[in-house]
Amino acid sequence: MISKLLSLVALALVVAPAALAEQATGGRVDAQAKTQAEAQAHVQARTPQARIDAAIAAAVRADVPASLLMSKVAEGEAKRVPRERIAAAVEARLAALMRASRMLRRAEIEALSAGELALMADALEAGVRESVVVRTWRIAPKERRVVALAVLADLVRLGQGSEPAFERVNAALRTNAALANLQAEVAARSRVIAAGSTR
Repeated sequence: MISKLLSLVALALVVAPAALAEQATGGRVDAQAKTQAEAQAHVQARTPQARIDAAIAAAVRADVPASLLMSKVAEGEAKRVPRERIAAAVEARLAALMRASRMLRRAEIEALSAGELALMADALEAGVRESVVVRTWRIAPKERRVVALAVLADLVRLGQGSEPAFERVNAALRTNAALANLQAEVAARSRVIAAGSTR
């Protein structure tokens, strides 16, 4: 009887570690599988299309016209730009539009059309300081605002600082002809630079 009991105890001592090892191994496998599944889900959530969808949803929540992002997608698709780059461009555009929207609220400027908001975002992306964008919007006659902001942004893109660019635009705001001349000058300089970069 005692020998039989000792045999059972010995057998238990042999089997138990193996069972525990199997459970531990199984636990590690399960944990690894879970980690892999989570990683895969994260990758899928960050696909270009998911990033685009998330940006559009964020725009809607922030009361920013989603059409301004969808047009960016359409532009990229028309040019056959890789989806990854389209997603990055949409995210950058969203950031600029939301920044412009916050700037307008702080400046207590009434809601603008989608086109005007896009123009302000263009100026900010070009590197124009927020205070200069707001100042230009306020001093420019309504019928000259769009051109004034576009020229301001182009001048900064060409290397001028926000204040010197503002002074030039402000001086040209006296007449439609002066502003048109400045716009033509800036456009000509931009074409020369673009032609040089393609050689």
